[in-house]
Amino acid sequence: MALKGLDIFKLSPKTNCKECGCPTCMAFSMKVAQGALSLDKCPHMSAEALSKLSAATEPPMKTISVGEHKLGGETVMLRHEKTLVNRNLYGIFLCANMDDAEIDKRIAESMAVDYERIGERMFVEVIYVNAPAEQSPERCAALAKKAAETGRDLVIEAADADRAKAALEASGDAAKVLAGANAANWEAFNALAAGKLVLGVKGADLSEIHDTVEKLEGAGNKNLILDVTGASIKEAFSNAMQVRRAALKGGDRTFGYPSIVNTARLARGDSHMQAALASMFTLRYGSIVVLDSMSYAEALPLYGLRQNIFTDPQKPMKVEPGVYPLNGADENSICCVTVDFALTYFVVSGELERSGVPINMFITDAGGYSVLTSWAAGKFSAGTIEKFFKDFDIDAKYKNKVLILPGKVAVLKGELEARLPNWRIVVGTTEAIQLVRFLREFK
Repeated sequence: MALKGLDIFKLSPKTNCKECGCPTCMAFSMKVAQGALSLDKCPHMSAEALSKLSAATEPPMKTISVGEHKLGGETVMLRHEKTLVNRNLYGIFLCANMDDAEIDKRIAESMAVDYERIGERMFVEVIYVNAPAEQSPERCAALAKKAAETGRDLVIEAADADRAKAALEASGDAAKVLAGANAANWEAFNALAAGKLVLGVKGADLSEIHDTVEKLEGAGNKNLILDVTGASIKEAFSNAMQVRRAALKGGDRTFGYPSIVNTARLARGDSHMQAALASMFTLRYGSIVVLDSMSYAEALPLYGLRQNIFTDPQKPMKVEPGVYPLNGADENSICCVTVDFALTYFVVSGELERSGVPINMFITDAGGYSVLTSWAAGKFSAGTIEKFFKDFDIDAKYKNKVLILPGKVAVLKGELEARLPNWRIVVGTTEAIQLVRFLREFK
């Protein structure tokens, strides 16, 4: 459990802190408790006190690194309580039992999913390689090598140390997680991880996982991830919930690690069930969610859900300000202007594309707010639109001087005409759905 300000005060020195500028140590302690200052800012803190307090003020769930990605570090159960910190990763499942044609098909289909949405790259971040006991170490090594050639981070799950070693050697630096450590083999797997890899822990039940984690922590390894998949959907969901609750609400730091959920095993080939499970465990609480494969049809809703969940609710989602040509628009096409609120962008751009009319869509910096909200706040006005025109040199770049203004801010028309005398300002529709007919009939 994190210490409160008064607890920190009891263990901290009773002197003024020149480093942080606080008049009293009590003020410094309260700022540390609020997260406004780090403990190492106090020059009077002893090494022993600093060590104790650093451990006590860490998040109840440890943050681990999988390649360039961060997992864990969560402090709340639900997004609306504060915010979720590190988004989960999606991976595809490959097994040495599969034939080469199936493996190649899964890799090709999943690697094709790679696009950008609201400034965030959407792609399959992880490949999950299973090296089962019924396959030779050589076969497992060949699969790991093929997976490593994709350039994605690998999670290697092995039945024993021999297959784990072969797969790790073949995959090289691509391997980031070694999964499959359990009550029987944790010492051998811990030696293979050797402080370089995240070690995945599994067990017959949560009690066994808990005991294995305690042994690994006793051996000095706290770079762990827990496989909570379970034998059934109900068990997997229960495991994921209990692990998160025990760490965040119960203060059990033994369970304070991110989780793996293998929906490929739970769905058993049912693509519709897999989509439902992937969505559910994005919410509750898979840090790495593994699927059979990933197509665009599966990716679009899943990544959209993840982006919504792992966004600070206090910070609106917004797109990059700029010019977005639609339907083959060029310098001779008409133009329209709106705000950078992500929902507005997707709704309006969708209707503009549906119209089939070439049009240049101007996205101004409105702080991520909707049209009316940003107008009321003074962030979407004739002045900000004029500034956008200057910043992007719109007058010089576009020959067609027709600008369509959102109907809800028709009040800006007069001032815009004064500020942009070379442009014909047209008041558009009040609702995006009306844009198709409006543009097709526009002259």
